[in-house]
Amino acid sequence: MSSLVTLDQDEQVDFTYLRKLLDVTDGNLGAHLTKLENAGYVRIEKTFVARKPRTFLSATGKGRDAFNSHVATLKKILRGSRK
Repeated sequence: MSSLVTLDQDEQVDFTYLRKLLDVTDGNLGAHLTKLENAGYVRIEKTFVARKPRTFLSATGKGRDAFNSHVATLKKILRGSRK
């Protein structure tokens, strides 16, 4: 999610690019993306480019809100641990 929320709302990233960035397998990334898609956090668009299948990913508004909430909670926890 952190990689996807850094994009502008109208931007997408290619599955292969994200897989290489995260250094994970196709299956591992695919499984995570399926969970995120089922939760409504990511949008997955499958298309063909030059007759080759391509998968593009983006964060939804709901996904961005959930991620920002998660980050805010982590910051709160970190501030509390400094006491």
